[in-house]
Amino acid sequence: MRAEVKRRIEQKRRFRIRNKIKGTADRPRMSVRFTERNIYVQFIDDVEGKTLASASTRHKEQADRVKLVANKASAEQIGKAAAEAAKGVGITDVIFDRSGSRYVKGGKVDALASAARAEGLKF
Repeated sequence: MRAEVKRRIEQKRRFRIRNKIKGTADRPRMSVRFTERNIYVQFIDDVEGKTLASASTRHKEQADRVKLVANKASAEQIGKAAAEAAKGVGITDVIFDRSGSRYVKGGKVDALASAARAEGLKF
């Protein structure tokens, strides 16, 4: 399958998911985005249009950020960091937005979500 066809399919999936979920100040949207090299997590209040907290493989506070890539081991580490960032702002309940990534049992998205749940976030 051609790369542009894959991108278009993923974009349609992302739009379909985004139409169904909206984050609020009480329960923000936890948006997870995987690129080829990095992982980005944001906690977004869609009503105000603000990002409340974030974590990624590129944050300066992240330990060993040079070694982190978009794989399962890094996803677990970023999931823990995202949960800690959310707790720092006072967020406990979130709405999970996988941003078009497939949720495969044992995959990257599952690893990130499981690590965030283990740190105390409620989905």
